[in-house]
Amino acid sequence: MRVLYERDADLSLIKHTRVAVIGYGAQGHAHALNLRDSGVEVAVALHAGARRAAQARADGFSPIAVAEAARTADVLVMCAPDEVMPDLYAAEITPHLRAGQTLMFVHGFAYHYGFITPPADVNVAMVAPKGPGKALREAFAKGGGLPCIVAVAQDNGGVEALAYSYAAAIGCGRAGMIPSSFKVETEGDLYGEQVVLCGGLTHLIRTAWEVQVEAGAPPELAYFDCLHEVKLLSDLIHERGIAGMHLAISNTAEYGEYVTGPRIIDARVKDAMRAVMADVQSGRFAERWMAEHRAGAPNLARMREAAAAHPIEAAGEKVRALLAK
Repeated sequence: MRVLYERDADLSLIKHTRVAVIGYGAQGHAHALNLRDSGVEVAVALHAGARRAAQARADGFSPIAVAEAARTADVLVMCAPDEVMPDLYAAEITPHLRAGQTLMFVHGFAYHYGFITPPADVNVAMVAPKGPGKALREAFAKGGGLPCIVAVAQDNGGVEALAYSYAAAIGCGRAGMIPSSFKVETEGDLYGEQVVLCGGLTHLIRTAWEVQVEAGAPPELAYFDCLHEVKLLSDLIHERGIAGMHLAISNTAEYGEYVTGPRIIDARVKDAMRAVMADVQSGRFAERWMAEHRAGAPNLARMREAAAAHPIEAAGEKVRALLAK
């Protein structure tokens, strides 16, 4: 894996470019603030009635319309939600695109799966930080940064250097800029979210908690065992790797990992993970998610409500209240 750093980028390139960040949510606010703090003249573009407009104004920006950004900016940073971006692009950006403009994606979903197909004379690049916007902003404010993936899909001249300049301006050059592709970033991001970070981990936690409570443990103490301590172990893994984490836990815990882990994550689970990867790579998941969005997201609302009503949440509220005292 090749990794580039600030010294490999020319920050002046993005400083001499008119930049508009479209969206001010999880990623948008961090990109806009980091760019501004790096000396880049940046506008924030929002659709009419955007709920984050007040926050953007509080942060010192004067939001403009997305169509105005498309008419005036040289680089359009696509930070709108995946499911919203295609319709926003078609209605507000496509009519105003001109040759030589750059669409800078922060995640490859809409482009990789073909929900957005820019004209050939428009540059298409991606700078995708490896972490949420909150972490990107916090790391930048402390003088650090997050690693990022950099990809170029359409280059009519100079866009690769511009992408690295942009990545350096949001702080990623401090941690490492990794050349890759829209395919690798998009499919890896979706797969990791679903089987580990947001799907596998949360269901593992809830199910383990349910079993422990069924066996007679107090819900709050089961919360400690199955959820609270996840952060402590994940911090060790993050700092030292899995083998390094083993050196910081008891021999009993380490032995339990080796003999019990394969009973939980068995061949059937691995086959299920392969099926998830197939759904991601084929585009089936993307199509299902876009269909869900266009139907008004009724299933998402139902599942969100059910997750919030799970009894582990009540136990968690009690534990967090106790720890806050």
